[in-house]
Amino acid sequence: MSQFTPWSATFGGVLIGLAAVLLYRLNGRVAGISGIASGMLSVNPESKVWNYMFLLGMLLGPFLYAVFTGKLPAIEFNTSHPVIVIAGLLVGLGTKLGSGCTSGHGICGLARLSPRSLVSVFVFMFVAILVVSLV
Repeated sequence: MSQFTPWSATFGGVLIGLAAVLLYRLNGRVAGISGIASGMLSVNPESKVWNYMFLLGMLLGPFLYAVFTGKLPAIEFNTSHPVIVIAGLLVGLGTKLGSGCTSGHGICGLARLSPRSLVSVFVFMFVAILVVSLV
């Protein structure tokens, strides 16, 4: 990331928060991606359809972006494929152990005043600050 653009970041954050609130208010569902992804393993066919549609919408997001800007967002990985796979597995493990992902706890959990999410976000932030300080 070469440039920080506070207005686009703020606008994006507002859109994410608004989408999470609308999903919760209108459908009674929490927009935590780890819960949605794990819900695809559910035996309830109705739940599976909703989860697949949500994930499909997320995958189509960059293409919608391209419709408005004329280009796909730039994605650059500065590491090897094995490291990316191992990192993904560790994130999945942490998500399972933490009963949700950072965005689910930080956006949806805190908005619902969930004590578990408050503790989780504190732990996430503490560890992130510690790692950045050490590195």
